[in-house]
Amino acid sequence: MANTTSAKKATRKIARRTAVNKARRSRVRGFIRKVEEAIASGDLAVAAEALKVAQPEIQRAASKGVIHSNTASRKVSRLAARVKALSA
Repeated sequence: MANTTSAKKATRKIARRTAVNKARRSRVRGFIRKVEEAIASGDLAVAAEALKVAQPEIQRAASKGVIHSNTASRKVSRLAARVKALSA
């Protein structure tokens, strides 16, 4: 348990950041899910639009440190490849 004033404050700050990060991570998962559902339905236009909306959200999560930048790039790349495959 935190004893010093600064340790108690640090605990409060960590709790706030954790809540924000959880919300952002959940939001990103939602955007990814929308893209994957559009891909599963086979609708290229909807999938492309969902990817266009999801990409900045994924990159924003990476810039905020919620997910690693390489992870964000990998997710965007793989989703884009799957959307592109729909047109073929």
